[in-house]
Amino acid sequence: MRRVSRAVRRMPNPRLTGLGGGLFCAVSMFALACLDRLLFSASLTLYGVLFLPVSALTAVWVRRGDLASGPVVVPIAFAAGLPPIAGGEGGPAGYLMGLVTALAMAAGWLYGGTLIAGLIVTARKLRLMARRAAEREGATAGERRVGRTGEREAATSRGSEAPGGLGRPGKAGAQPHPSYDHAPARPRTPRPPAQPRRTAPRGS
Repeated sequence: MRRVSRAVRRMPNPRLTGLGGGLFCAVSMFALACLDRLLFSASLTLYGVLFLPVSALTAVWVRRGDLASGPVVVPIAFAAGLPPIAGGEGGPAGYLMGLVTALAMAAGWLYGGTLIAGLIVTARKLRLMARRAAEREGATAGERRVGRTGEREAATSRGSEAPGGLGRPGKAGAQPHPSYDHAPARPRTPRPPAQPRRTAPRGS
């Protein structure tokens, strides 16, 4: 398993744009069609078989922002690679007729490669959406933890700033509030004797 994982990591993993993926697929199919004509006398079946891995690679290598372009550029590239093996005689009309005939005969391979590209792109899209959802949940959980930690620190700071430097009850190192019911009674100071009121005599 370790050897397989290392081999997968060492494989090329480029990231192609939508246009780059289309060019890669079209150039690859055209080159394969030329080899097919030179070595196998323009075998349409071999061309269709080779189209499947090229479609898969295009869907795997297209970047995340251009995933929707994968299933679109694949059938266009299939048609772009057909001219070397399409054949046809009698000028442009005959050549065009041969191209249409080749497309009709290879429709199964065309649909198969497009389906493979669509499935790979869909799987990548679902994986990307799941990863983004997990990142959002992690960010939300982190914000909640930070908020709870801030509330606890604020509560602790309010308890430590109580009047008289007394801590909050129920915590280590906190001093209990003094009980005013059992405070020692202070001696009362005797009041001075009342002075007699001076009344002025009437008629003076």
